[in-house]
Amino acid sequence: MREMPSRIRTTAQGGYIMYYDSNGNPRAVERTDTLAACITKVYWWMTLALAVSGFSAYIVGTSEGLTKILVKNPGIFMVFAIIEIAMVIGIGMGIKKLSAATATALFILYAAINGITLSVIFLAYTMSSIAQVFGITAATFAGMAIVGTTTKRDLTGMGSFLTMALLGLIIASIVNLFWRNDMLYWICSYAGVLIFVGLTAYDANKIKQMYLAAGTEDGELAGRIAVIGALTLYLDFVNLFLYLLRLFGRRR
Repeated sequence: MREMPSRIRTTAQGGYIMYYDSNGNPRAVERTDTLAACITKVYWWMTLALAVSGFSAYIVGTSEGLTKILVKNPGIFMVFAIIEIAMVIGIGMGIKKLSAATATALFILYAAINGITLSVIFLAYTMSSIAQVFGITAATFAGMAIVGTTTKRDLTGMGSFLTMALLGLIIASIVNLFWRNDMLYWICSYAGVLIFVGLTAYDANKIKQMYLAAGTEDGELAGRIAVIGALTLYLDFVNLFLYLLRLFGRRR
């Protein structure tokens, strides 16, 4: 992997980007069309995963028989949730050892299982409000992803802050499962939106930096980066959608 400087300036000409360090020394060259193609692949995989999740969520959520099975057997729901957590951890930790094809298959399988657990939103919210909030999420996500991909700023510090904020949000949400405080519920909802809006920009920028550091000539490596990048942005999108749904969704 090429080590990239923390502060860079760039010049672009003839379909290439030249990266310089803070002293003006050239550090790396990247073909803009190749980088764009790799980043596009990330968003294609993310979009496919969202489509798979949406399809499985709709099939289960609109089937009276299947929803009854989930509602009457919470243990099944918990099993799916545990499988999801295990798969995310497994893909993340094993991405260097997995082939791009295997990682992709696991990612799509994860998306299908996640769709099953997400199907409960059809019981809690109206179909029209789910569609409206999905549109809001897509527009917000797209805007922040563009910002993260195109910015020249170093977002490392932002990522560290958002990670700590996310940890605090998880702890507060677990506490409120037992406390059931309405004020804390709404604080967590607004905080969740802000955190995942920020994480979307940060993760989009991080994916670009991963490609720049690794280069795009190695197809297998580029494929693995595409999968882990798509998984990261998929999780950002889904969590942003769920927190926005808590704020703007109309309950049945």
